[in-house]
Amino acid sequence: MIDIIHKDKHIIVANKPAPLDVIPGGWDKNAPNLKELLEKRFGGKKLWTVHRLDKGTTGVIVFARTAEAHRHLNDQFERHEVEKIYHAVVEGEPEWDQYTAQHSLHANVGRKHRTVVDKHRGKPSQTDLRVTKRFFDYALLEARPKTGRTHQVRVHCAAMDHPLVGDTLYGAEANPNFERPALHAHFLSFIHPISGQKVSFSAPHPDDFAELIDLLEVS
Repeated sequence: MIDIIHKDKHIIVANKPAPLDVIPGGWDKNAPNLKELLEKRFGGKKLWTVHRLDKGTTGVIVFARTAEAHRHLNDQFERHEVEKIYHAVVEGEPEWDQYTAQHSLHANVGRKHRTVVDKHRGKPSQTDLRVTKRFFDYALLEARPKTGRTHQVRVHCAAMDHPLVGDTLYGAEANPNFERPALHAHFLSFIHPISGQKVSFSAPHPDDFAELIDLLEVS
């Protein structure tokens, strides 16, 4: 069952589990995806996709229930007016407490469709990073992406030699305790498309993410 954080006539905010695609994609077009599961749950009525989270990423995501709501939300995302906070567990211990990553990113490269740092072909990108907890050879980061590039937080961390735990696509070591990128969309804030009021939503760490932190704290 998908955890519904908020719903009204105009939007649905859900806590996305992993591993689950937001929309049909990947090799198996018939595999379950969040959008279709929610549409079935709410009587088969169409939902509009506003933004996406990677298959292995958990946390807060919003869908529009009307074309008007979709248009207003899209405008906010395109203007980078939406506040997003992610939590990430990374390999290594950063030498900094706060850092702003500004590597230009070029998406969908090669067979594995990786995003790469490319100062010539890449798009301007920015992620504000802050260490919130340190472990032996690992750290818990708060990431605030100011742009919305594919795999942005994952690539910016990897570019600084701190790939996310479990993110073997971007250079992390295989981890038997965590086999997906350790990334959680913790917080999302935007202007409600109809009421015009600022709304904010958060989602707790999923069990595997919380267990990873507990394990690192005692190791």
